[in-house]
Amino acid sequence: MTWDELDTELAGFPGTVSVYAGRLGRPPAYTRLPDARHYAASTMKVAVLAALYRAAEAGNLDLAAPVPVVNGFTSAKPGAGRFSCASDYDNDEAVWARLGDTAALHWLAERMIVRSSNLATNLVIEQVGLPAIGAVWADSGARHSRTDRGIEDFAARDAGLDNEVTAADLAGLLGGIARSRLAGPAACTAMLDVLFRQERGEDLAAGLPPGTRIAHKNGWVRGVRHGAGVVFPDDAPPYAVVVCTTATPARDGGADPGRDDEACRLIARISATVWAGRHRLGPLG
Repeated sequence: MTWDELDTELAGFPGTVSVYAGRLGRPPAYTRLPDARHYAASTMKVAVLAALYRAAEAGNLDLAAPVPVVNGFTSAKPGAGRFSCASDYDNDEAVWARLGDTAALHWLAERMIVRSSNLATNLVIEQVGLPAIGAVWADSGARHSRTDRGIEDFAARDAGLDNEVTAADLAGLLGGIARSRLAGPAACTAMLDVLFRQERGEDLAAGLPPGTRIAHKNGWVRGVRHGAGVVFPDDAPPYAVVVCTTATPARDGGADPGRDDEACRLIARISATVWAGRHRLGPLG
């Protein structure tokens, strides 16, 4: 599939599709609506990961420190009190199995990425703080992305405090980690190692040949499916590929169980197209 053919296919998607593809530290070879804002879903967890490893690098946190596993968190909305997560809205039973016990910060960070645990995410956010996550976005050059609240902090969401991303900002964030621009080489290598262990491979990774190394994070809620990663081919320089999709709601406002599968297949086809053009991702496209 050529870039023009890709444009034609994306124009027919019932909603908004944003794409960023290009080598690290170079102008992108292909973009489509790279600055369009999307609800972040779980892609914001990459910024949480970076904030944690930066804090550990600075000596402010110990990644091996045991953290109480609780299900109660301070809302980002002043005066709103505390909120909790729903276990049936999570993707990782392993963290919930430790409720009332403790877990090491590095283990929680891994579960936050590889299984996209919401409970683990909120536990890490409580340790690093939202300002540190905002600093990660700023230092990565993000123009529009923000992490204003934890997962399921509905009082904050209703007050306008939300989590948003763009394809360009996610590419900058992952590129900053891959190029050791957001922390020292050891911390960035450790972050990449976590992202390499991602267990959800139904979107970006599905468009790559088996065994291809990709450090990535995906995110999904009803009507939203994103994939953001850095691919490390054996025969070409590494490149960033980010796809954010927000589907137009169904007429009745209900869930369309086929939409997420459709979005996954679309992201996989985009990933495959970028892979096929991996030798032509220089500044001239």
